[in-house]
Amino acid sequence: MEILIAVLILLVLLLLTNVLAHYISFIPIALIQIATGIIVALIAHDFTVDIESEWFLLLFIAPLLYYDGAHFPREQLWKMQLPILGNAIVLVLLTTIIGGFFVHWLIPTIPLAGAFALMAILSPTDPVAVNGIAKRVHIPERIMNLVRGESLINDASGLIAFKYAVAAIVTGYFSLKAATIDFVYMFFIGILVGLIGALTLFFIRMYFHRIGITDLTFYVLLQILTPFILFLLAEEVFHASGVIAVVVGGIIAAIIKEKTESVIAQEQVVTGHVWSMLTFILNGVIFLLLGLMLPSATRAILASKDIHNSTLLFYVLVIGLSILAIRFAWIAFFHLLDKKFFKNNDIVTLKDHIVSTLVGVRGTITMVGILSLPFITDQGDLFPNRQLLIFLAAGVILFTLLVATLFLPLLSTQASTQHVDLTTEKQQMIQQAIHSIQREMVEDNTKIAFGLINQYKRMMFTVNRKQSEKILQAQRQQIMEARKLGIELEIFYTKQYLAEHTIDEAIQQEIEYLLKDRKDMLNNRSATLLKRRFRYFLRGRKMSRLPAETIKQINTMKHDIENYVVSSIIQYVRQTNDLPMDIANKMELYYCQSPHIASKLDSTQQEEQKEHLAFIAVEAQRSLINEWYQAGDITQGAAKELRRFVNHLESVILLEEEE
Repeated sequence: MEILIAVLILLVLLLLTNVLAHYISFIPIALIQIATGIIVALIAHDFTVDIESEWFLLLFIAPLLYYDGAHFPREQLWKMQLPILGNAIVLVLLTTIIGGFFVHWLIPTIPLAGAFALMAILSPTDPVAVNGIAKRVHIPERIMNLVRGESLINDASGLIAFKYAVAAIVTGYFSLKAATIDFVYMFFIGILVGLIGALTLFFIRMYFHRIGITDLTFYVLLQILTPFILFLLAEEVFHASGVIAVVVGGIIAAIIKEKTESVIAQEQVVTGHVWSMLTFILNGVIFLLLGLMLPSATRAILASKDIHNSTLLFYVLVIGLSILAIRFAWIAFFHLLDKKFFKNNDIVTLKDHIVSTLVGVRGTITMVGILSLPFITDQGDLFPNRQLLIFLAAGVILFTLLVATLFLPLLSTQASTQHVDLTTEKQQMIQQAIHSIQREMVEDNTKIAFGLINQYKRMMFTVNRKQSEKILQAQRQQIMEARKLGIELEIFYTKQYLAEHTIDEAIQQEIEYLLKDRKDMLNNRSATLLKRRFRYFLRGRKMSRLPAETIKQINTMKHDIENYVVSSIIQYVRQTNDLPMDIANKMELYYCQSPHIASKLDSTQQEEQKEHLAFIAVEAQRSLINEWYQAGDITQGAAKELRRFVNHLESVILLEEEE
């Protein structure tokens, strides 16, 4: 029961942090989720989530790396194989060895093997956090591909190095030869397990297809289970790297998908949706768990009087800077090496080196690994400086995240502030709106649907002229002014008519309802729409109780009022000289061709159909913007501009009438 409650709390927090990220988008969602986890852990002292490192790797890291491997562009993976392998293996070893000696020199109480363990577990980068930062700022595609590619492999190399450093402390023995052989074995056997395992599972799926098993849910579940199966096979059966196995399995799955997409297309579509939901949950829960772990992991060392807290923060700062310095030096050195020996003539600036350094943030692999440190050694002694090592690792994670958050936008100001022509995106959004309306078309709403589609096509013409934003704003403002003035005149002439005639109370209430509904039509906010729906429901129940003769009188009176009000407004517009020409023309055109109350204002069903279809179209456009933003195809500024465009478009579409 406690596990179930913890899972539900995590899912609720995940929803909350995504809402917060929408409003404070200048902060990466990873930091928001970590901060939320810390706050919850501090408020609820007894709320803890204890997950063993092996289980964490299986439940979270395995599916995420499998998904990343399946969606990483293979041509880039092959093209950048040397820098990716260099960062994933050589840089991990350099960080472990050089950083280990530095940490031991800085804090002599930490034994050399413990310093190696700390720097080994700090060497893997976290692409999930980088993706969150990349959504806000412009990071060159080559750099993003590099950090994503290295993160597919350096989790395995960092964990292996960490394992042997810890083993050296626990057992008091270390063999470089045994460690090297073991590393090579785990790496290459992991590749074989991923390759053979993914192919075997695919042939099993094809066999089930041939014998007539057509349950779509069965095949989707089999694909979702694939990374867990590969990870367990590699780790438990062959004692190889489960991380490498799932990455290779993901790459093989992507190749298979391309070859068989036409054969099992429906399965691929459903699986894609399931994976999107699964990765969304796992990515968010990982950082929430990181925040929940931090207070309990660091409470003991912060409360200790052995080391002053300011000294601890100084250690975190210096170690964090040393990690970045080692990464920067390696990236610069490898570029020179690549240019001299491999004739790579790509232009890489100092700014690119700095950005490549800062995107190497640390994350959950580091935290989970460091929390797996044993409490005692084989000799029965306490593991040396365990709490200090945990605090330093947690501090460096936050340090790298904060540095990337603060400085990457500064380095990307030119790219992020320059004007981007979003005409193509706006065209695609209007097409998306049209397609969404077409999918919702049925016999009852065909007329309304075609009207909306024609409005969107006129907007497409405006967008093609690249004057969309200004024209939409001006058009919306003119329509709003004309409608507001029209409603004021409607209310005035309706009251004038009611004052000149003796009206039954039931009829008068019906006219007041129609005027209120007419006024609310100018406001398409959710609260107003709900209010209109509720008022329409109450009015329907009330009308159903009235005698048929009374309903007939109401309809007759509405028709008379309609004629009186429309003719009065048209006469006023034609005779007055106080109105701007464009506003007067719009009002005259509107009231000349649109019945006022009886057939237009009282066609609630038609208005509901229009609002429903417009809502579907707008949501389709906003979903498209989110897809682009999540994929890193547009920046935060571009996403805001496109959302603003959708809001203007929505207002004009709902206010504008067919001419």
